[in-house]
Amino acid sequence: MVTRRTLVAGMAGLPFLGLATNLAARSAHAQEMPMADTLATSAGDLVIHPVDHASLVLEWGGKAIYIDPVGGAGRYAALPAPSAILITHGHGDHFDVPTLEAIAGDAALVTNADVLGKLPAGLKANATSLANGDTGTILDLPIRAIAAHNTTEDRLRYHPVGVGNGYVLGFGDSQVYIAGDTEPTEDMLGLTDIAVAFLPMNLPYTMTPAQAVEAINTFKPRIVYPYHYGDSDLGPLQTDVDGAVDVRLRNWYPKGG
Repeated sequence: MVTRRTLVAGMAGLPFLGLATNLAARSAHAQEMPMADTLATSAGDLVIHPVDHASLVLEWGGKAIYIDPVGGAGRYAALPAPSAILITHGHGDHFDVPTLEAIAGDAALVTNADVLGKLPAGLKANATSLANGDTGTILDLPIRAIAAHNTTEDRLRYHPVGVGNGYVLGFGDSQVYIAGDTEPTEDMLGLTDIAVAFLPMNLPYTMTPAQAVEAINTFKPRIVYPYHYGDSDLGPLQTDVDGAVDVRLRNWYPKGG
């Protein structure tokens, strides 16, 4: 049974670090970050900021939604402070308490139950967990938690069934799917009318590029960003994906990490 919950975000801000230090950090990091993309939606422009590996920021309507922010506050110095933060699951490349404490301010957090239980009191006060299939709203946007787990038997220990989340966010007429760490699940393959999808592909933890190609050709998002790919060969996504899908290869490892 699907549960409906409402998530409310307040104002947020980065800790004061001193004007000269903060401006220098913003300038240096702006040179390292991948270029942002802009997607027109019926609710206004959505700006997509790749950050690093599994971390990204969606900027819309003067607000910023952070997904799986890790790596310290400096990594986000060139970006708007978060109004909301989504966390897919509790692995260290997706969930980092010191980073959250440095950047979260009063931002609302959406997590899975495992992460909610690991949050310190200050962060937990603004957090809500969603289970696979739950729906709700955040920043007045609809959100749905999508099953994110391994499906290959010898990989199930990495991401068991029923623990991690992907998320679908609705920006007017455009749905954005952030997959988290997963292989193709029934939930993923059953998605429809997805404007933008962020899909992981690195072994042994998530999909192979071949699995990603099969998934993309099944649920047919209009735009796909491979992310969380490490040193995977992304060639098949350039040659084997349905020609109607716009595959956008971006540098998710701007520091070479």
